[in-house]
Parts: sequence; structure tokens; C-alpha cells
Amino acid sequence: MSWIRIVVLSLLTTLLVLTFSIVVESAAVRDDSKADPPKGPAQQVFMPESDASNFFKRRSRRSARYYAELQAEQRVRLSVHERRREYNEEQRNEYENYIEEERDEQNERSREINEQLREYHYDGLYPRYYWFH
Repeated sequence: MSWIRIVVLSLLTTLLVLTFSIVVESAAVRDDSKADPPKGPAQQVFMPESDASNFFKRRSRRSARYYAELQAEQRVRLSVHERRREYNEEQRNEYENYIEEERDEQNERSREINEQLREYHYDGLYPRYYWFH
């Protein structure tokens, strides 16, 4: 009997939520049609609709590009390549430094182990021979 109550209550809540979601037509959004014109960097990015439509009418997709535009795009491309090259070079240098430190540590550990083995096996009867110096 209790599971029937649970099912009925869940169905009623689902029905209630669905009815209220159908009643709601849209979310309330602030009307920015009379807002102040943007200032600063936003003014450089956004332009009035009439200017934008004139821009696209004046310059079709196949229209010739201005030399200054090509130069600006080329400068941007070159700066991106330069930054990428510097980043890769920095990463490579860091990796090489890491590898060099690891090799030095490994060599130091193996030298210490060899020295300890030599000390351990030396019986005092024969002169020591240093092969690894």
C-alpha cells in the first residue's frame, strides 16, 4: 500500500510541474534597446546594425582585401608562430635540464654504490685498485 502512495505522489508532482512549465511562456529578459552605448573596448568591437549591414554589402566574400589587412593578418600569424616557437624551445630546455639532472643523480648513486661495494669487499691484504677514477 505504501508504494502505491509513493507512485501516486510522484505522478502528481510530475503533473504539477508539467502544467506550470506549459503556463510559463518565456523567461524574463531585460530590455537593452534603450541602453547606453558601449564604452571603451566594447565600442571598438560592437557597431550599429546599419554600419554592419553596409560593411557586408560593400565587401562581398570575393572582394579584394586591402593590403593593410593582409599585413595585419601576416603580423598576427608571425607573432603566433614566434610565441609557439619560444614555448617549444622553453619546454625542450626544461626537459633537457631535467634529463641532465637525472643522469647526474644516477651517476652519483652508482658511484656511491660501487664505492660501498669496494669498501665492503676489501679484506686488507691487497692494495686497493681504483678502476673507476
